Amino acid sequence: MTSQSRTRPGGSERSLHRAYDTALLDLDGVVYAGGEAIAHAVDSLVAARADGMHLAYVTNNALRTPDAVAAHLTELGVPSEAGEVITSAQAVSRMIAEQVPAGSKVLLIGGEGLRVALRERGLVPVESADEEGLAAVVQGYGGPELAWARLAEASYAVNRGVPWFASNTDLTIPSARGIAPGNGAAVEAVRIATGAEPRVAGKPQPPMHRETVLRTGAERPLVVGDRLDTDIEGAFNGEVDSLLVLTGVTDAEQLLRAEPRHRPTYVDRDLRGLLTGQPEVEGAADGAGEGFRCGGWTAVAVDGALELRGEGGDPLDGLRALCAAAWTEAGDGSCGLDAGEALGRLAL
Repeated sequence: MTSQSRTRPGGSERSLHRAYDTALLDLDGVVYAGGEAIAHAVDSLVAARADGMHLAYVTNNALRTPDAVAAHLTELGVPSEAGEVITSAQAVSRMIAEQVPAGSKVLLIGGEGLRVALRERGLVPVESADEEGLAAVVQGYGGPELAWARLAEASYAVNRGVPWFASNTDLTIPSARGIAPGNGAAVEAVRIATGAEPRVAGKPQPPMHRETVLRTGAERPLVVGDRLDTDIEGAFNGEVDSLLVLTGVTDAEQLLRAEPRHRPTYVDRDLRGLLTGQPEVEGAADGAGEGFRCGGWTAVAVDGALELRGEGGDPLDGLRALCAAAWTEAGDGSCGLDAGEALGRLAL
């Protein structure tokens, strides 16, 4: 079953770290949150690498350099090198460099990661919209200290017709204290002030997938992420398989309501899912009769609601069965069935 026709989570008899040669891992919400490792992430990644899986860290966060990210991962207990880190800053810098002459001035609205990536492509980051010969504006996540004046600077240049690029448009970003505004929120401010639309490089857009393939050489990649609208949609656009982990932005109800481009191949609690196989979801193709079964759970759509039946067992199996019932009922759209009572039984 391809991701384009997915109506239920996939199964795998082999553990995922052996079925795929490279894990393309998101960072925020998958490996760490607010700088601290997520439970089970370090041990799972160390075990997957020791057993031969290649690990690549693919992040829409353009704030930090690959060197800084690799150092942080190593401090957390996952030995990493800068070459294993792919950022949206790298992807957008390549995009700009392919459209403007070498040595061009680019108005930088963001942090050090974006500054370094621009210089690697032979571009000159500048701070003012009044720079003579300005060739582009690029906007990337600048951290919680990003000043409102920087957004105004971007708006001045864009309103003068300078081409506008964005590393990514994630509206939110996980932090140790909860969900915070992401680069997409800052991009929205400039969009409102200018009426313009940026050219976007990061997930789920093709430039990010292209950058990742160029840098990793992956032949059987598995995208691993916590966001439906970036990680999973990016895998869909790249026609590769994906694993959603429930350690970041996406919750169970959002997963049930996912439209086709946001439906992952696999779903698991956390990165321990890399080291195991994935159970098959079985049942009638149209959701009728006995519904969809996984483990000790059966999910069926009845009278406008999703129901769970059976003796129970692993709540995650119940969620997988519910996904099959919801996605089949929704077809190419988003499921509108009431899932509150069913999810309450799972207590995920």
